[in-house]
Amino acid sequence: MNVNYKNRRNVSGSAGGATGHPSTTPSLHHSGSTPPAPLPRRNLNRGYQQLRVWQDAIDLYRLTCETFQNWPFERKKIVSQAIASADSVHRNIAEGYCRRTIREYLQALNISLGSLGESVSGYFAYQRAGQITPEQFEMLDALAFRLENGMLRLVESLERKRDEGSWTEAVVLRESNEVYGSEAKNWIAGETE
Repeated sequence: MNVNYKNRRNVSGSAGGATGHPSTTPSLHHSGSTPPAPLPRRNLNRGYQQLRVWQDAIDLYRLTCETFQNWPFERKKIVSQAIASADSVHRNIAEGYCRRTIREYLQALNISLGSLGESVSGYFAYQRAGQITPEQFEMLDALAFRLENGMLRLVESLERKRDEGSWTEAVVLRESNEVYGSEAKNWIAGETE
């Protein structure tokens, strides 16, 4: 992505904003017909994006939206609930991952499993009522089944780590002092570099 560090004018028209200095903030606007390529945004808190269960949950949400997008307005409440329960699955996986304790992580995963159960129950009901085709049901149910099994294995693994005491509650971050312009030393597990 080409970042534009051009001087920008504030409301009063002076270059560089309130301080009068050129801005070093990258422009969020792009000129051209194609949007810029997305930057890889990785950090400790976004590690859930590597989880297969989170990726499957996103796919389930997408498939749920596609399946119900053309339903008539009279069934708007059902559509809203189906989409909301599928949406809750990936959100709770992410929230649990971002928590700092295994207890909170497991709690969020169990909430996610509950939302998944709600979604699957709906798929069965919609199929029996003739509101979705057998093919649509099969696609939704197969993906949900794979996701359920993955989540159950993840919960089982985390419970085992909890019971063995091998889960580390503390998060150790390594930061670059150059980012902060600081001469302070990096602290890693009680040691300095």
